[in-house]
Amino acid sequence: MSNTDPSAAEALPDHVIENRRHWDDMAHEWAAMGERAWAQAEPTWGIWRVPEAELQLLPADMSGLEAIELGCGTAYVSAWMARRGASVSAIDNSEEQLATARRLADEHGIELRLWHGNAETVPAPDESFDFAINEYGAAIWCEPETWLREAYRLLRPGGQLVFLANHPMLMACAPESGAAVGDRLARPYFGLHTLDWRDVPVDPGGVNFCLPLSGWMSLFHEIGFAVDDLLEPQAPADAREAEDFVSAEWAQRWPSELVWKVHKA
Repeated sequence: MSNTDPSAAEALPDHVIENRRHWDDMAHEWAAMGERAWAQAEPTWGIWRVPEAELQLLPADMSGLEAIELGCGTAYVSAWMARRGASVSAIDNSEEQLATARRLADEHGIELRLWHGNAETVPAPDESFDFAINEYGAAIWCEPETWLREAYRLLRPGGQLVFLANHPMLMACAPESGAAVGDRLARPYFGLHTLDWRDVPVDPGGVNFCLPLSGWMSLFHEIGFAVDDLLEPQAPADAREAEDFVSAEWAQRWPSELVWKVHKA
């Protein structure tokens, strides 16, 4: 498993620097969650742990596929793909997150190619992969047009990109203070793009990105992706509270997450 940083010799964008600091500082808080996910027999997705059988984010058989996780964190999604037969590469902006990923890969006996770097600039040749995925990785921590163009470059013709991210309705209801979302719009829906949480009073740190649904669609069309599906997972009726930022009750009434499935046309 390699540990090269493709960004070391070049100036990093401001949001990449901030998000690297943010995730290096808080990586220890996610180690236990990563351990649980690595141990799962079947994937579950997002804040509400919706079963793979419902969302079908991964091909059932990935034998012979070259796959990449863009913003892997502790790399449990990469582990799920490897167990389905894929040869898996993964990149993450946080060296501390990758330290957990390496430890868990060793403990579970799973071979992964792990890169420390920015998912907007991946150290792999054009058309290297058949499948790309991220769950709250590049989809919210990288600039949308930049990482989508990089994903397009990396995929072979017909290759699929799947990602799970914050729903724009959630972000439109997110107070500028960083407090939990409520039942009122807190910011404009049109023009959603950069959400900078560095100086907010509640839970400061990190720079997120989110687009209106039409913004995602426009980018897919401009870059050359064809849309296969859009999912809006609902928190199950028996969902346990998972985060302070959004409640299960909220996510049972309105969409907190979305899943895009697209392919390189």
